[in-house]
Amino acid sequence: MATTKIDSSNFKSHVLDAANPVVVDFWAEWCGPCKMIGPSLEEISEEMDGVDIVKVNIDENPDIAAQFGVRSIPTLMLFKNGEPASVQVGAAAKSKLVDWIKNAAA
Repeated sequence: MATTKIDSSNFKSHVLDAANPVVVDFWAEWCGPCKMIGPSLEEISEEMDGVDIVKVNIDENPDIAAQFGVRSIPTLMLFKNGEPASVQVGAAAKSKLVDWIKNAAA
């Protein structure tokens, strides 16, 4: 399953009401490190079962970014049962992202 683009209209249904843990990638088109981790997140979304990965463009959805206190991008936030459970700020290698997701989602 590929990453899903999320905005204000579907954030609640795809993230807050999701049955699975959800990783939200807060990113922007102009952010170099965001573009660096993008392909890794796409691969992880295909390879990892039981976790959904979605993307929120902070330029198009500043209200969502502000609601969760996103001050730097990329910020990855793992939600469990509709609540933020863990945060990873900055770019990281795919293996580190996988480890973070597995530990945070457990």
